[in-house]
Formats: sequence, C-alpha cells, structure tokens
Amino acid sequence: MVTDASEPVRRRRHGKELESALLVAGWDELVEAGYARMTMESVAIRARTSEAVLYRRWANKEQLVLAAIEHHRNAHPVAVPDTGALRSDLIAQLTSLGTALAGYFAIVAAASFSGLLTDTGLTPAQARDKILEAQPLPALRPLYQRAHDRGEIDLGSIPATVLAMPFDLLRHDLLMDLEPPAPARVRSIVDELFLPLVHARGTS
Repeated sequence: MVTDASEPVRRRRHGKELESALLVAGWDELVEAGYARMTMESVAIRARTSEAVLYRRWANKEQLVLAAIEHHRNAHPVAVPDTGALRSDLIAQLTSLGTALAGYFAIVAAASFSGLLTDTGLTPAQARDKILEAQPLPALRPLYQRAHDRGEIDLGSIPATVLAMPFDLLRHDLLMDLEPPAPARVRSIVDELFLPLVHARGTS
C-alpha cells in the first residue's frame, strides 16, 4: 500500500528557477500542442503547478508564449566561430545558425500563423524583431571585429546594412523554407553577395 508518507516530496520551486520551469513548460506545450490548442491550463498541468501561478506572471496565453519563445532562444545560444578568416567564419556561423534555428523558426512561424500575431497585435516588422529576435549588430560584432583586427575589413567603411545582410538573408531563408539552408546557398550568400560588397569598399 502506498501512503502519502512514502511518496517522494517535491521540492518547491521559487524565483528564477520557477519562472524558467514555467517557460520551458510553455515552450514544450507550444511545440507539442501548437499555439491554437495550448492553454494556460495545459501549461500549468505540464509544469505541475496552478494556473494562478502563471497568471501572476503573464496576463494571458500570448504573453506567456512570447516569453517562452524568448527564453528558449536565450537558453540555446549559438557560439561564434573563430576559424582565422572572415569567409570561413561567416560560412561556419551561417551554417551553425541555420542548423540550430531551423526547428525554432518552424515552431515560431507556425505559432504566428495560428493566431499569435493577431492576438498580440504585432505587425510583421515587430514580429521579426520581437518574436524572431532579429539579431542586432553588436551581437555579431566579435566575428567582424576579429576580421577588422586581422586587416581583412575596415569596419569604419562598411555600412551596418552590409554587415547585417548575411544574417538577414539567413532569417529570410529560414522563414521561407523552415529548414537549414543548403551549403551552396550559404556559400552564395558569402561569396556572391557579401564579400563583393565588402571588397567594393576597398578592403582586402
């Protein structure tokens, strides 16, 4: 006979630990059930807590989903490669980002088209920046800074739009295809689009 005393005691979670567990449960529910079918109740059940605990942090499902998307992205950073050359750095970075983020983009795109954009009132541009987390230039600067220090490029002469372009194209491809770009596509972005623009600015 199993008694209450013989059951394992579940440690109570608090603060950041609890919030992280709730956001992981929210992401997992989004992946398995989809945005349209998930509810605050289903997330609470998955997280083994009450709906009241969720509502103390997020006013509704859409706020929870946005927070869960951001938490998942931040919890799975993609390392910046250091191969010793700008071209190979970019190819390695775009390849690893494409592989790591393809599934993420597929889930987020499905949520967006299942009602998340309508429920939140986000415009497509806001969705790109908030939901898909358009990566700002400072987060990419180490890759370019090393190339600058090696004398491959002059950061002072290259527009920010050119530096952002390879990653903007990668996001576009992930949204359109929902799968990692082929190696030939990655090389085309670097060799046929980005590097010619950089070389046109007089860099080596």
